[in-house]
Amino acid sequence: LAVKDPTAVERANLLNMAKLSIKGLIESALSFGRTLDSDYPPLQQFFVVMEHCLKHGLKVRKSFLSYNKTIWGPLELVEKLYPEAEEIAASVRDLPGLKTPLGRARAWLRLALMQKKMADYLRCLIIQRDLLSEFYEYHALMMEEEGAVIVGLLVGLNVIDANLCVKGEDLDSQVGVIDFSVYLKSDDDIGGKERNVQIAAILDQKNYVEELNRQLNSTVSSLHARVDSLEKSNTKLIEELAIAKNNIIKLQEENHQLRSENTLILMKTQHHLEATKVDVEAELQTYKHSRQGLDEMYNEARRQLREEAQLRQDMENELVVQVSMKHEIELAMKLLEKDIHEKQDTLIGLRQQLDEVKAINVEMYQKLQVSEDAMKEKNEIISRLEDKTNQINATMKQLEQRLQQAEKAQMEAEAEDEKLKQEYVNKSESLQNEFSQKEKQLLQLETDLKIEKEWRQTLEDDLQKEKETVSQLRTETQEIVNLKKEFLKLQEKNKQLKSICEDQEAALQELASKLSESKLKIEDIKEANKALQGQVWLKDKEATHCKLCEKEFSLSKRKHHCRNCGEIFCNACSDNELPLPSSPKPVRVCDSCHAILIQRCSSNVP
Repeated sequence: LAVKDPTAVERANLLNMAKLSIKGLIESALSFGRTLDSDYPPLQQFFVVMEHCLKHGLKVRKSFLSYNKTIWGPLELVEKLYPEAEEIAASVRDLPGLKTPLGRARAWLRLALMQKKMADYLRCLIIQRDLLSEFYEYHALMMEEEGAVIVGLLVGLNVIDANLCVKGEDLDSQVGVIDFSVYLKSDDDIGGKERNVQIAAILDQKNYVEELNRQLNSTVSSLHARVDSLEKSNTKLIEELAIAKNNIIKLQEENHQLRSENTLILMKTQHHLEATKVDVEAELQTYKHSRQGLDEMYNEARRQLREEAQLRQDMENELVVQVSMKHEIELAMKLLEKDIHEKQDTLIGLRQQLDEVKAINVEMYQKLQVSEDAMKEKNEIISRLEDKTNQINATMKQLEQRLQQAEKAQMEAEAEDEKLKQEYVNKSESLQNEFSQKEKQLLQLETDLKIEKEWRQTLEDDLQKEKETVSQLRTETQEIVNLKKEFLKLQEKNKQLKSICEDQEAALQELASKLSESKLKIEDIKEANKALQGQVWLKDKEATHCKLCEKEFSLSKRKHHCRNCGEIFCNACSDNELPLPSSPKPVRVCDSCHAILIQRCSSNVP
């Protein structure tokens, strides 16, 4: 037969006792009344069983006076894992009557049962096996599966309401003994199975209702959150709807305005069409009446038309040439302006660099003077330090000689003491006096030796410090030499930059002279082209009469348009002529603004 593990048997027995105590407590509480006090025997037996379960496999901890084995350590760990347990732990520590850790653990169990959270606290403790291993052995009940089963059984105790008075109860001196007579079967227990089944069904229903209540509470909280979010979104949508309504009203008003403007435009166009129809009919009638006289003038008009067409072609070609020249001049001007801006930027940058280099030169010159003064002072300090080191070396040699003499005197004194001890054993009193005197001399010599050693150590430290200062001074001198080299390099760069700056200033002066010449040429070209620039021509149908003689235009009285003031004259009224160097023939000029007049074509001739 296989030998059973005694720890496994203990765990099984404790699990069975926990089952019996929890079952008996629930049944008796349902029959007696849900609210229990501290004097109730099944409740006391439950706490005793829980105490034994928690003590199983507990490690022994060494203290100053004796070995300590208590369950308060793991229970105190719960407040770190479960934040809601901090209140229980604080109240247990504040109880005045508790003196031992076992009493605090018993009070903690009673408070956890009253809160109906004992199962939650112990479940958090069982999950952290690595932390429990500090308090329990590996075969303990809390480290095995039986502990998880007991925690599951403790959930059933949530149906019980306990009203326990922990403050006045003596929990330190209680003896935890399990009363097995309570759990033995009797005839009444066998006869009350049906009642137990009913009670179990009622408990199952209560647990189901509590779980359903928890789920409903969670759904209610989630629904509240959704209602809040929906209310916020609804308010946002209402605001957006109001904004959209305002926008729609504005758009409708704009639509009405546009429709009214459209109707006005239609009315104006209709009136204009009617007026143009009347003008066209009048022109047709006049054309029919003047057709007979026009046949004679047709040949002359055709000849003049050819001349005017040739003149117009020449003017258009010259205009194209002038426009192309204007575009080229504008491009050249833009390029020149861009180049000048770039040269100005570079000149400003070079001047800034020159100022910076000058400032750096001044700073470097000042630093050089300061460094030269510091070099002189440091050379003096170095000479002083060298004299001091020589003096320290001389004193060190003297101290070493004195130390050797003191060691020799000590050796001689020790030899004399040994001789005196061997020769004068019988003369103890006199020898003791002499020995005491020698010891005093020896102590004096040792103190002198210590003083000389300390003095030597201080002198060595001073020498080391002086060496460090000498090395620092050497590095600073090297830096000053490097600064001199950099200063010379910067002076060379400064000379180079000055030469570059002078070359660029000369180039800028040449560019400025060329730019002034080009600007003068462009102004001359602009003044020449002003004669060709003007306003928008009127429509041919609107220009029917001359502005001066107020006679109707015809083939004999041709239209001449002023591009500057917009006036239209006939060829009889615009007699003023102006010779231009670009055209071979003189050009007609406006009487009011003296701008060049351009001959208009009739509506039938392109």
